[in-house]
Amino acid sequence: MDLFDLKSNKDAPLADRLRPQTLSEFAGQKDLIGEGKLLRRLIESDQIPSMIFWGPPGTGKTTLARIIANLTGAEFIQFSAVSCGVADLKKIIVAAKDLQKFHQRRTILFIDEIHRWNKAQQDALLPHVEDGTVILIGATTENPSFEVNSALLSRSRVFVLSQLDESDLMQILTSALADKEKGLGNLKIKTDDEVLKYLAVLANGDARTVLNVLELAVKATKPLKNGIIKLNKEKIRESLQKNAHLYDKTGDQHYNIISALHKSLRGSDADAALYWLGRMLAGGEDPLYIARRLVRFASEDVGLANSKALEQAVAGYQAAHFIGMPECNVILAQVVVYLAKCKKSNELYAAINEVMSDVKITMDEPVPIHLRNAPTKLMKNLGYGKDYKYSPNFNYEEKQEYMPEKLKGKKYLK
Repeated sequence: MDLFDLKSNKDAPLADRLRPQTLSEFAGQKDLIGEGKLLRRLIESDQIPSMIFWGPPGTGKTTLARIIANLTGAEFIQFSAVSCGVADLKKIIVAAKDLQKFHQRRTILFIDEIHRWNKAQQDALLPHVEDGTVILIGATTENPSFEVNSALLSRSRVFVLSQLDESDLMQILTSALADKEKGLGNLKIKTDDEVLKYLAVLANGDARTVLNVLELAVKATKPLKNGIIKLNKEKIRESLQKNAHLYDKTGDQHYNIISALHKSLRGSDADAALYWLGRMLAGGEDPLYIARRLVRFASEDVGLANSKALEQAVAGYQAAHFIGMPECNVILAQVVVYLAKCKKSNELYAAINEVMSDVKITMDEPVPIHLRNAPTKLMKNLGYGKDYKYSPNFNYEEKQEYMPEKLKGKKYLK
């Protein structure tokens, strides 16, 4: 079956029936496919390179790949990296070579979730991308810098797809309600912009989610006597069940949001720090991971400016460990606000970093002989401990060098 036949299949999900077939129908990603933008120019000039589409779910990675194949007249083959392996790839390569040889037609190989392919599987694909047997379009929700082999990455252009904004989703919803051929236009659906905006916000920038929830809400709503299907916020909330937060505890969002929390604390913005804390907790993050990062922050960014910050952070970790979620959320919130409002100093952080740099340079620098312990007669005879000044005997005002020879006079605390 042709990949675009779904548009005429009345039993297909709404999201598939309404899948855009042209760039003009495509919602969002104007910085990639807007007039004059790089990807649009490549498509229009039929100069498609191998590409990696990186972005959150529901941003149009698969749809855009299909549109590219359609507009360029290329054969489109799609498979998931989760369920297909090298054996499947070999069959595709044979078919692609035959198509290229006998019909002078290119093949676009779309690999969904390409980050799930291991190094050996990605290596098996590399020569066929290099010689032009296939044009690769890989889709991933994970950072390709970490998840795609450097050799394959260097032969592909990475395009970053952004979450759809509220206006993009409103456009999709409006189209779905009006379209009588593929959408819900033949039904008597009554709703308003406030309800649609509510759905758009809850969908978290995911076009597939927004259409799936709309379709489910319509199917689950009993029509009134006059045939009108009335949608309200309650029906939408029931259909979504819960807000599907965009958060992957092992992926890019994990690192982005903990970075945002740390930087908000450093900038003394307690409100922003609380927000990012809430995002992590709502996404199912381990509260003890957050607590550990707060302990680190207490020394790295507060440090000597408020020595009690470390006590607060450690106490917060222990309390979170005792109580667990969801009750420990207020404990973490207390620590976050305390750290945000603390006076800041990175003096310790800068000092230990400079120390570690010097340690590498002077790794084998000997301990000054007067600082060495002398538990044996031989060591005493060698001069260990000679001329050492016992600080209490000098009222802690002795003049004595404690640094190794190469670092005499060095000051780390400014």
